Amino acid sequence: MSAALEEVLGRARKLIGEWEHEDCGVLAVKDFCRYAASLNDDDYIRRARAQEAAGEPVVAPPLFLAGTLSWQDGPTEDALQRDGLAAREAPCTDGLPVRHVHGGQSVRLGGPVLAGTRVTAERAITSADHRSGRSGEFVLLGITTRFTAEDTVDGAELMAMDETIVVLDLDLPDAPAEGDPRPAGGAAA
Repeated sequence: MSAALEEVLGRARKLIGEWEHEDCGVLAVKDFCRYAASLNDDDYIRRARAQEAAGEPVVAPPLFLAGTLSWQDGPTEDALQRDGLAAREAPCTDGLPVRHVHGGQSVRLGGPVLAGTRVTAERAITSADHRSGRSGEFVLLGITTRFTAEDTVDGAELMAMDETIVVLDLDLPDAPAEGDPRPAGGAAA
């Protein structure tokens, strides 16, 4: 295993089960509509705005919480890692020559996510494993994020996500030789 992957594995194993807490703030209809606009869901936007105008509760689109990568302003371009991810989306890899592939996600929906609700997120690394495959060695990170409604007595869970992140060594593609029909990186076209 490369030194970079060993470092990722070591960092991750030290953090397993340590929950980070984040105040996502009070959710607004505007946030829901921006998300719906990114999905080209004009019907949701019209319906949500009409409900808001009528003073009715507005429920977020089903995957709103899972689809929001960050609750703060996004990082500037120079703060992104080599693969274009913010540090939060690339745990245990800061400064290392690695890249990430999203390995999958399962989502458990809880109660409705209503505008005006203060939401808290809790996130932890739940597993870190070294693996080998046809394309080489990699590290699998398991991450769980739980979203709860802070305003309720019991902190009702709104959604939980289990994600798998695949961390690979950074392959710096070599330029193809002149006349070589393969793209950079040597793979067949």
